Amino acid sequence: MFENLTQQLSQALKTLKGKGAITEINIATTVKEIRKALVEADVNYKVAKQITDRIKDEAIGQKVLIAVNPNELFVKIVYDKLVELMGSQRQELNLKGDPAIVMIAGLNGAGKTTFAGKLAKLLKSQGRQVMLAACDVYRPAAIEQLKVLGQQVGVEVYAEPDNKNAIDIARKAVQYAKTIGKKIVIVDTAGRLALDEVMMNEIAQLKTALQPSETLFVVDAMTGQDAVATAMAFNERIDYDGVVLTKLDGDARGGAALSIRAEVNKPIKFISTGEKMEALDYFYPDRMAQRILGMGDVLSLVERAQRAFDEEEARRINQKIRKNQLDFNDFLSQLQQIKRMGNLKDLISMIPGMSAMMKNIAIDDDAFKPIEAIILSMTPKERANPELLHNASRKKRIAAGSGTSVQEVNNLLKQFDALRNMMKKMNQMTPAQLQKMTKKRR
Repeated sequence: MFENLTQQLSQALKTLKGKGAITEINIATTVKEIRKALVEADVNYKVAKQITDRIKDEAIGQKVLIAVNPNELFVKIVYDKLVELMGSQRQELNLKGDPAIVMIAGLNGAGKTTFAGKLAKLLKSQGRQVMLAACDVYRPAAIEQLKVLGQQVGVEVYAEPDNKNAIDIARKAVQYAKTIGKKIVIVDTAGRLALDEVMMNEIAQLKTALQPSETLFVVDAMTGQDAVATAMAFNERIDYDGVVLTKLDGDARGGAALSIRAEVNKPIKFISTGEKMEALDYFYPDRMAQRILGMGDVLSLVERAQRAFDEEEARRINQKIRKNQLDFNDFLSQLQQIKRMGNLKDLISMIPGMSAMMKNIAIDDDAFKPIEAIILSMTPKERANPELLHNASRKKRIAAGSGTSVQEVNNLLKQFDALRNMMKKMNQMTPAQLQKMTKKRR
């Protein structure tokens, strides 16, 4: 997401480097290139023109401090306007009510059911009592899909497979939630087409009957400007409270994220970046603006790590590292926790400067699979005692069992040995030596 926009904006902003001041003449080309980049990213032309006009108006006549060059100041102006365009600050969910009802709406195939599962997991991780309600009575596999997701995240699902009345099911689900002490009910509704009058009437009636504390419209970011048109059509019928952008890990050009707030005047509350249940983030306009401008998003990266990594497991592995006892069981555990953080391409984009460095490098989300296959082809004794693996027959057996080559097994063993040696040396260093080494790296 935003890769092309980030690169084009970076190129546009380079035109101001080396300039002594910001003038109407030297920013004209820059503003034109920014507008072009936004339109190519599928931002509505009217919205693109509005934001670039604001950038130009604010930039002209700005006094540049001695310590700040024109390029840095202009980047700051662009950043501020992008944040403003996307809503300025994160918008919280309204979870008032006993129970609070969160209704999910959207088009067929937008990812509503998967989002419902992700939201349930997120709220549960915050210590909230959550229940899912299966109210998609049209898609044959919808109820079963929600049940599977509910099992994955450890959340109960209320369903009545033989009942074809969505409003009746939703009402009963709310009553059931009250009897078992659940404080939040997430209602998964049927996907529909904006032009389907019967289905649009049903979702409007469902909202009237439930009076949800929060109604979220789920939209596929890959549909670009169509996403904005659909968001407007749904808003006219159900006046939802916020937008969820899904599939931002795909080839989305990012225009929907930049246009929806301006066109529909409803906040984006969540973004989804993959199929995994952990791949859900709150939408922060300031963080998104940083990513668009290639500044990374360290805060979101840290938050994902905190959600994905088990504290007890981290402490256990830390103790083993200190004793230089790290084995392949620990290595596999760490790989699996990294995978839970989301797709690699998205994670790399959160590290400042990495988007530009990796722009021409293909990042395969399955990069860990051969490593996992090699480790899982080891015996439990071999995983716990890596020293046993310096044996040709064992390596040959592991390579055959994992579908890899002996060379790949050797490479993994070398990398693992190097990792253990580095950790051993660091454990032997004094705090002063560690601090000195850190300063050198900086």
